[in-house]
Amino acid sequence: MSTFLKIDYHEGVTTITMNRPEVRNALSSQEDCNEFVEACRRIEQDVNVGAVIVTGAGDCFSAGGDLKMMKERSGIGPSTTPIKTRSNYRHTIQRIPLALYNLEVPTIAAVNGAAIGAGLDIACMCDIRLSSDRAKFAESFVKVGLVPGDGGAWLLQNVVGVSKACEMSFTGDLLTASEALEARLVSRVMTPERLLPDAQALAARIAANPRSAVRMTKRLIREAQHTRLDTLLELSAAFQALVHETNDHHEAVDAFIEKRVPVFNHD
Repeated sequence: MSTFLKIDYHEGVTTITMNRPEVRNALSSQEDCNEFVEACRRIEQDVNVGAVIVTGAGDCFSAGGDLKMMKERSGIGPSTTPIKTRSNYRHTIQRIPLALYNLEVPTIAAVNGAAIGAGLDIACMCDIRLSSDRAKFAESFVKVGLVPGDGGAWLLQNVVGVSKACEMSFTGDLLTASEALEARLVSRVMTPERLLPDAQALAARIAANPRSAVRMTKRLIREAQHTRLDTLLELSAAFQALVHETNDHHEAVDAFIEKRVPVFNHD
């Protein structure tokens, strides 16, 4: 049984920790990928979750795929034939971006150390990226003669733009935390000691808001990336019609008028 993820919940915030520091939190097996997908499924269905933090145990965020297992043709990499390898990717690591990127709950990557290859792509699947000043970033697939097999060619350019994504993907070069900040790959850089507390504080501020409004706002932002303005306006009107009838909206208006702090029930 895989034990790749450690999952904690506290006051509306779920923290997902990739918890295999002895292999630098590398993804090794189908079970590892299944854990990610199942965690996202449970979060999506839990109205108590207002924000998610994704981080790594030890001094590494994630080294991506396990090269030793690739060499052995086991795990999530190559199989016995090209057709089986294609199926392997589609049914293992490629399920993670479909689950994590499309999660309606806001996500924060707390990048505590190296985010390499698929590790970087996991960070890019999150909405917000915070970085330790010791973190390193690389879209390093070409360094081992591979292409981004987990959607990184789509994810990275949506974060840093086409030109920077091409530079990172074609060279495989490492970026320091300060270079990642300059490239807008991360929002903030801080000391290792401040990373998780700051991520938790940000997640708490997000989770304090009405859950339905936050989730629908994230959905609008996602749809806006590939939808015409008139289409997005129609969807926005439909979502607004829904949240206008929530108890949390009514409570927020009453609290504003009465000059008090609102108490949300997240319904």
